[in-house]
Amino acid sequence: MNLDHLVDDYLVHVRTERGYSEHTVAAYRSDLIELVAFSTRRGVEDTAGIDLALLRDWLWTATERGLARTSIARRAASARGWTAWLHRRGFLAADPGLRLKAPRAHRTLPRVVAERALADALASLADRAASGDPVAVRDVAIAELLYASALRVSELVGLDLADVDRRRRTVRVTGKGAKERVVPYGAPAARALDRYLDIARPAILAAVAAPAASTGDSTRAPASPPPATTATPAVFLGVRGGRLGVRSAHRQIAALLSSIPGAGPSGPP
Repeated sequence: MNLDHLVDDYLVHVRTERGYSEHTVAAYRSDLIELVAFSTRRGVEDTAGIDLALLRDWLWTATERGLARTSIARRAASARGWTAWLHRRGFLAADPGLRLKAPRAHRTLPRVVAERALADALASLADRAASGDPVAVRDVAIAELLYASALRVSELVGLDLADVDRRRRTVRVTGKGAKERVVPYGAPAARALDRYLDIARPAILAAVAAPAASTGDSTRAPASPPPATTATPAVFLGVRGGRLGVRSAHRQIAALLSSIPGAGPSGPP
């Protein structure tokens, strides 16, 4: 039996035996007719060629056309229902739809940035750090290390000096579930991180310590908590000398992404 006839039989099943509404049946019909057409273009004429790879390619093609996530999720549901029915009826030896997943409809798709565009943005950020501004040098190191290692932002800001092996170009990360792993990074990140640790980080701490040392009246209570000292173990520091927070790091990443056309951030990584 060809695929078109199997779609027709399935739609009769969901209408009469499952009691689906005409609106739902019409949506299933639209999705499955397109799936059959896609399969035909791929040379699949019967159920023997319906597998997980084909279904994933069909959904991926729809995402590339810019379909809404709700539409992608509905298509995945249509395909799963059909393949489950085909399996129960003996037309498929196994049900490939069991492993077909679609992005949740309420979540935002991550934007993908072209490697060249991101490299250009990193180069622009490095140019702004050329003046020697320690915060700009820090931001270059953050961007390069994130780009090179695929760390989570929370993992990056949680790094301590003892976690960095500059000779081997690795960082020791404590991730979810308190699990440790060693992550390598490449030469561009190494150069940026070395410059930050050797020059910019000490400069940030010195800038914080200078006003504290020059305070004339030691009897007056400070208006805000005292800044961190040189004993701070964190790799990445905020302007007050303490560990850089996740939200602050997110702002730096957002600023970097905003300089790339069409690549505004869709939310915290």
